[in-house]
Amino acid sequence: MRLTIFGSGYVGLVTGACMAETGNHVVCVDIDEDKIRRLKEGDIPIYEPGLDDYIERNVEAGRLEFTTDIAKGVEHGLFQFIAVGTPPDEDGSADLQHVLAVAESIGTHMNEYRIIVDKSTVPVGTADKVKARVTEALERREASYEFDVVSNPEFLKEGAAINDFMKPDRIIVGTDNPRTTELLRALYEPFNRNHDRLITMDIRSAELTKYAANAMLATKISFMNEVANLAERLGADIERVRVGIGSDPRIGYQFIYPGAGYGGSCFPKDVRALTRTASDVGYDAQLLESVEQVNNRQKHRLFDKIAAHFDGDLEGKTIALWGLAFKPNTDDMREAPSNTLMQALWDAGAVVRAYDPEAMTEARRLHPDTDALILCDSAEQAIQGADALVIVTEWQEFRSPDFSFIEKSLNTPVIFDGRNLYDPSLLESMGLAYYGIGRGRTGQ
Repeated sequence: MRLTIFGSGYVGLVTGACMAETGNHVVCVDIDEDKIRRLKEGDIPIYEPGLDDYIERNVEAGRLEFTTDIAKGVEHGLFQFIAVGTPPDEDGSADLQHVLAVAESIGTHMNEYRIIVDKSTVPVGTADKVKARVTEALERREASYEFDVVSNPEFLKEGAAINDFMKPDRIIVGTDNPRTTELLRALYEPFNRNHDRLITMDIRSAELTKYAANAMLATKISFMNEVANLAERLGADIERVRVGIGSDPRIGYQFIYPGAGYGGSCFPKDVRALTRTASDVGYDAQLLESVEQVNNRQKHRLFDKIAAHFDGDLEGKTIALWGLAFKPNTDDMREAPSNTLMQALWDAGAVVRAYDPEAMTEARRLHPDTDALILCDSAEQAIQGADALVIVTEWQEFRSPDFSFIEKSLNTPVIFDGRNLYDPSLLESMGLAYYGIGRGRTGQ
C-alpha cells in the first residue's frame, strides 16, 4: 500500500520504517530541511536499536523515501499518517498546532479520497478538529473530496520500538466508518497474523485509550516510589516488597520498580494533558494530579540523599553520574531525572562528571555552556577523583562493575543507587557506603 507519514521524529520514523519493511511504499514528510537532508544521507537523528538498519534497507529497496514536498506527500498515499509532535502547552494541555497544520496541508492539496490517521498522541476530540480543518481547507478551494479521519494511537516503548511495532500487543483503531476499518485491517495484516490483535472502537474511545494506558503505567511507578519512601522509614526493603506483590498476577512485575522518577517524552506530558482534559470538562482528577506530584518529588530524592550524606555541604564536591537518558537504550533526556539532579548539584556548588552510552551528545546540546558538567568517555573515567558515584539510568553495563576499582577511585567510597541495581550488604562488606531507593535502614 501507499502511505504518507507527516513527521520524521520518533513515532514517524519507526512507523515509516516498519511499514516499509512489510512491503509498503512509504513517503515521510517533514518541514525541517536539515532533518530530511540528514535522513537522505543516512544520518538517523534519534537512537533506537535496529532503526538504522530498517531505514537503510528500505531506502535502498526504494520503499522508503524522505521529502519536504508536502504536495508530493499528499498525492502519494491513500493513508495520510499524522505523526508530528504534540508538546505540552503552558497550561499542560497538548499543543495541537502541528497536528492541525498537517490537516490544513492535506485539505489544501488532496485531490481524491484519503484516510487521515492520527498517530500522534492527541486529546479526546482531536479527530473532530482535524476533520473540521480539512473541511475548511477544501471549502476555500471550492473542492469536495471524501475523506475519513481515524485514531490509531501508538504504543511504542523507547528502546524496544521496532519489536513493539512488528509484534504489537494490540492495534487500536478508532473509526466511525466500517469501510475504513477494513482498510486499516488490511494495512495491519502483516503485524496481525498469529492472532487478531486489532481492536476497533469509536474515535473518542481510541483517543482516550492512549492517555489512559500511559497514565496507568505512570501511576504504578509513582505508587511504588511512594511505598519505597515509606519502606525507608519503616526499615523495610522495597525490593523484597516488589517481589512479594509482583507475584500477584493482578499486579504483575512490570512498572513496579522504584527509582528516581519517570521521564521521557510520553508519561510526563500525557499525565498533564489528561489532567488538563479532565479540568476542561469540569472533573477534578485528584489521582492524576498526585501521580505527577509524587514523581516530581521523587526526582529530588537522590539529591536529598547526597546532601544529607555530606551534611549539606556540596560546595566544590565532584559527583560522578552513570546514566543521563531517562531510560536505557535511548538517548532521550526529555524530563529525565538526571536533569533535575544535575541542576540541584550545580546550584549547591558541585561539579558533575557524567557518562552515558548514548546520551552524551544530547547532554551537551541541552547544557552547552555549563562548565560544571564534564562529559567522560567511559564509566571508569567518570569516577576518577570523584567524591561520590550516582546511578541514574539502569544501562546493562552498569549492572556488574568492578566495585574494588570504584572504592579505590572515589575520594569518598559511597554509591547512591537510583535504580537499586546492587546488593547493599555486598557493597558495605567491600567498604562502600550504599544508598538505594527504599532499601530500609541501609538507605537512610
